[in-house]
Amino acid sequence: MRLEQAVGFTSSYNFVPERYKVSQELRDSLDGNGFEVGVHGLNHDGKYFTSREIWEERATRINRYIEEWGSVGFRMPSVQHNLAWMHDLKIEYDSSTFDTDPFEPQPDGAGTIFPFWVSSGNGNSGYVEMPYSLPQDFTLFIILKQKTNDIWKKKLDWVASKGGMALLLVHPDYIETGDGRNGAEEYPLSFYADFLRFVRDTYKGEYYHVLPRELAKFWKENYGDPR
Repeated sequence: MRLEQAVGFTSSYNFVPERYKVSQELRDSLDGNGFEVGVHGLNHDGKYFTSREIWEERATRINRYIEEWGSVGFRMPSVQHNLAWMHDLKIEYDSSTFDTDPFEPQPDGAGTIFPFWVSSGNGNSGYVEMPYSLPQDFTLFIILKQKTNDIWKKKLDWVASKGGMALLLVHPDYIETGDGRNGAEEYPLSFYADFLRFVRDTYKGEYYHVLPRELAKFWKENYGDPR
């Protein structure tokens, strides 16, 4: 959070409520510093869409956390997705898809670098879907073992050339922050810090930087709910 603030960015932090302890103090700290808190499933077992019965039971519990935390955004663990079923969630936006990412357990891409409206089709409203459009840090640095962040920069340049949405998933638990752990599944904090500075310096005055909830509101009002 301090790093992002220093470079001039804010972001959304998405927590798995039944896998990690997510204190009110932590959520208040993020909110008070201009960040956003989203709900990231319940746990990380990949069984959400095994059956409609399982999904409905979990959706009820997810909605309790959404209400308790005051969240409007959601992301499914392992970015699994069933956009029709996810209308059961009380959300303004979801980010459980990607433009293209063949390394994911459910690898069907949305095929777009723009948000899009997901209508309920039954007279109710819907929600904004925000596919991530830059490779996840885990994919680049842990699975593919990249030694630089050049792919992030190259993809960002392409997204910018199309006027698209640059949405990046970063996992703080995979970042080596100088605490001496140097784990096998960690990458240097400098990769992320350098990328943020690259965005700021290369595209100064050319990009619209907002929190996901703000972009969802903008997209719904201008391109979303036909009502």
